[in-house]
Amino acid sequence: MLKRNFLLSITAVVFSLYSCSESERTTEIGVEKNNSSSIENQTNTAKSERTKTILFFGNSLTAGYGLEPDQAFPALIQNRIDSLNLPYKVINAGVSGETSAGGKSRINWLLKQPVDVFVLELGANDGLRGIDPDETFKNLQSIIRSVREKNPDAQILLAGMQMPPSMGQKYTKEFSEVFSALAKEESVALIPFLLEGVAGNPEFNQKDGIHPTEKGQKILANNVWAVMEDIVLEPESI
Repeated sequence: MLKRNFLLSITAVVFSLYSCSESERTTEIGVEKNNSSSIENQTNTAKSERTKTILFFGNSLTAGYGLEPDQAFPALIQNRIDSLNLPYKVINAGVSGETSAGGKSRINWLLKQPVDVFVLELGANDGLRGIDPDETFKNLQSIIRSVREKNPDAQILLAGMQMPPSMGQKYTKEFSEVFSALAKEESVALIPFLLEGVAGNPEFNQKDGIHPTEKGQKILANNVWAVMEDIVLEPESI
């Protein structure tokens, strides 16, 4: 039943992606501009505090679409970090509608300040649009290498994503393999499936069936923390 609900939810989202009006596109662009301003403010704060920086680079899942900023999983990670008195400042660089190609084009702007931990959460919109998995792989790889070029010592986490069977068995398999193959080739930490425990479950998704609710975002935070915990803990705290 959950798989059937997930399939129906993704189908609806794919339809909406291709049927949006010009005015809706204009609205989305405006949202991205506002997000950019917010990201810049967060960046300045991180620099002024002279703490280590965790940069979450993603799409609407990272941005916390439909929720308050402090309900998105990057903010929940910040809360956990603060509770442990760890010297990290989270920057949420999530932009709704972002694809891997879009992320590739804007990553250098965000690398003007040092990054200590980089969480890459992109690719879902590629899958929904049926973009060739090879292209997604190359774009994500380019982003990772750009981060390493500017921040050789940065710890990098890659958030895995999956597509529903409605995209076809071959495409679904190839898309899923993008993340595991890339994590292995670039030696980065892999979050196997960011939406584990959330995808297809109406209790944890908004009415559109794909964006997590506040409860769903808490599960996403747990999925991320399970991989991030050992990275951010100081040696003496382990």
